[in-house]
Amino acid sequence: MENDGLTIVYTGKGKGKTTAALGIALRATGYTKKTCMIQFIKGSWHYGEMDSSKRLEPEFEMVAVGKGFVGIIDDKSPKEDHEKVAKEAIRISNERIQSGNYDIVILDEINYAVNLNLISVDDVLNIIKSKPKGVDLVLTGNYAKDEVIEIADLVTEMREIKHPFQQGIKAKKGIDF
Repeated sequence: MENDGLTIVYTGKGKGKTTAALGIALRATGYTKKTCMIQFIKGSWHYGEMDSSKRLEPEFEMVAVGKGFVGIIDDKSPKEDHEKVAKEAIRISNERIQSGNYDIVILDEINYAVNLNLISVDDVLNIIKSKPKGVDLVLTGNYAKDEVIEIADLVTEMREIKHPFQQGIKAKKGIDF
């Protein structure tokens, strides 16, 4: 049924998971549907969607909760800080999903947060199982757990075939961030 919300998962090692979710948000905005994107990992860095998302308001809201990518060279935060912020992102996600204010909720990099043991797969399964019938839920991030894949309605795996990083080309503004 059209009013039954879907659970959509974009996973895999290839580029484009967040971009695919943002494509849904862009399309939904064209129909004046309300979308909220909660970012579990990317919060402390500046990237293009932080600015462009404001152009889609009031239909689109982006909530950057994370402290940035975990465990990379310039990450100075203890893992406990990342865990605390990820648990707060779960709370915010549940609040937004249950609020009745959104047609679509995107949980960006939530699969990665599970893989890093910042939150549990049970946290994710509980969100999926408790979402209202009319809410579409989009989960992004590599390493989607089998239990999440099993209950999702649509799962797309991005597979990297070739990437500019392999030739030493750094991330490009407007393409990668």
